[in-house]
Amino acid sequence: MATYLGRMKCLFSLERAVFLSRGNIFSVETKRYVRGLRRKPVRVIFPENEKHKGDVKQAFSAEKKEAKVPLRAEQHPGDRGDLKTRNSQISSAKVKSNETDEVPFERALPGDKRLAKLVSVARSRTFREQQGKILLEGRRLICDALNAGAVPQTIFFSTLERLRELPLDKLRRAALVKVKFEDIKLWSDLVAPQGVIGIFSRPDASRLRFEPSKHSVPLSLICNNIRDPGNLGTMLRCAAAAGCHQVLLTKGCVDIWEPKVLRAAMGAHFHLPIHPSLTWEEVEDHLPEHVGVYVADTQKNLEVNSSHKPSDFGWISTTRAHRDSHFEESDSDEEELSLPKVDAAAYHDDWARSPVALVVGGETYGISVEALQLAEKKAGCRLFVPMVPHVDSLNSAMAASILLFEGRKQLLNSTQNSGKKRRTNAGQRVS
Repeated sequence: MATYLGRMKCLFSLERAVFLSRGNIFSVETKRYVRGLRRKPVRVIFPENEKHKGDVKQAFSAEKKEAKVPLRAEQHPGDRGDLKTRNSQISSAKVKSNETDEVPFERALPGDKRLAKLVSVARSRTFREQQGKILLEGRRLICDALNAGAVPQTIFFSTLERLRELPLDKLRRAALVKVKFEDIKLWSDLVAPQGVIGIFSRPDASRLRFEPSKHSVPLSLICNNIRDPGNLGTMLRCAAAAGCHQVLLTKGCVDIWEPKVLRAAMGAHFHLPIHPSLTWEEVEDHLPEHVGVYVADTQKNLEVNSSHKPSDFGWISTTRAHRDSHFEESDSDEEELSLPKVDAAAYHDDWARSPVALVVGGETYGISVEALQLAEKKAGCRLFVPMVPHVDSLNSAMAASILLFEGRKQLLNSTQNSGKKRRTNAGQRVS
């Protein structure tokens, strides 16, 4: 106690006067003992009661522990003692919340730019072809892709409910990232985003699994110079609804993995084979051996023969699909190609009895000369839809839907009639 009081006395002696003699002049120097104010007591000595000393030490250590771990809003003062158990429960809850049916995911930290980077890459056709990535948005489109065997790379979702709507057993090898809904809304092309975006490897039609359907018919759709994404997506959707065998796209068509095409197609990419960017030689190789090729046409009154040239008709494009084509020299300023002779017929005529292929051109550039050459080679014709006067033409997607479903109806009728003939011939043989 005497030692303690001595230190306190030194503490409160804030200043003293020191007299220094410099000849006959006395000066006063003031010194402050601020060092003593910074010191903390090491221990308190109680010589009379040793038990009280131990209690004070325990209280002092408890106060230090409480100072290290601050109270939470949901923690009561009486629960301070079991801090280790409470901390272990919190850590296990975090691990449990980061797993959904044994599929781990990660949370995007502030400043994470993976979503912005991948979405920017998937929206560009050049980057899609170079890096082999596509973007799929929405639960239905992602589920169709997974069921067809597409390979997912990264799935961004806003809530766990959105993630549980997907087939989690097919997302084992994909990176699952939980992001804010505001981030998805910022990069989404939809008016009402669903809160889930998937980055997939660019699929190949030969590697996808398409469910066999008994409603399929031997009908192929050939898209030629389709530049509008909405029209192409609608045509793909109509082809899937009509039960087409396949869809072939020539060079010059819009990319089938364009976001607008994907939205308009409503999952048709994963319900039937689609072969893009084909030359006309490759188109012919994809067709069956005995197949009739028919061309959608808007000119019903013009008779096309060898004397006409492509510039005589606005629905024929003289642009070659491939750059390595060679033209014969001509004295005229504009080089022309003579058209093959292809007859015209109404769409409701009897033209689909065996496997057929329908060529539909774009509204701006029309069909190419190679399409007419293929139609002549395969003994086809030009099909037109009769319309009232003063109407120029139909939308290409609308014309394709009319012709596709008419072809389906005629193919089904032909199959039924052939089946009846077989049964009739078999009954006559038995009798």
